[in-house]
Amino acid sequence: MLYYVGLIAVVAFSVTGVIAAGKKDMDIFSIVLLGVVTALGGGTLRDIILDANPIFWIADTTYFWVSLVASIVAFFGVRVVTRLLKLFEYADALGLSLFTILAMEKSFNLGFGYTTAVVMGIITGIVGGVVRDILTGRTPLVMGREFYATPALIGAVFFAVAMCCFPTFGGSKYFAMCIIFVLRVCAIRWGLYYPRWLTYKTYQDS
Repeated sequence: MLYYVGLIAVVAFSVTGVIAAGKKDMDIFSIVLLGVVTALGGGTLRDIILDANPIFWIADTTYFWVSLVASIVAFFGVRVVTRLLKLFEYADALGLSLFTILAMEKSFNLGFGYTTAVVMGIITGIVGGVVRDILTGRTPLVMGREFYATPALIGAVFFAVAMCCFPTFGGSKYFAMCIIFVLRVCAIRWGLYYPRWLTYKTYQDS
């Protein structure tokens, strides 16, 4: 089941890469390349840090081909979608939620502890989007006031606690994914931001 969840995450981030690149009037090769890099970047960094050999998409090239096909389909398909910003944001939220918990699951399977798993989950969840935004000249979503990395942190901590207290309960990972996705969607729909006293600008102005 988790294998297919990973493929869904790859598709979601591929779509966000294509949409972001499309706004910069790139050609199909550049756009598809960006979609693939966005989809595979976070997991690649995770495996490098954890010294997991071979890297996941090299061990199973299905991930690469799925990201490639998803990027090509998205290149031709998003032209008929009128609300690209919403599609971008929701696909990004889905990719964030899935990749965060999948990275934690892999960290646990490799024998790492809770702290490492939480850190790797957050890094994996946000890195693909950061690379995508930098390459397309956008301000990375994680750099804004809007809740982005925070939902990943909350979901990751929930999963870590659940694994500590209920290690045999297999559904905790899916609850954690839902928590991240729902919190991120709420941030998108209702513009949830950190209060000013938790932003650096407050101290600049004082």
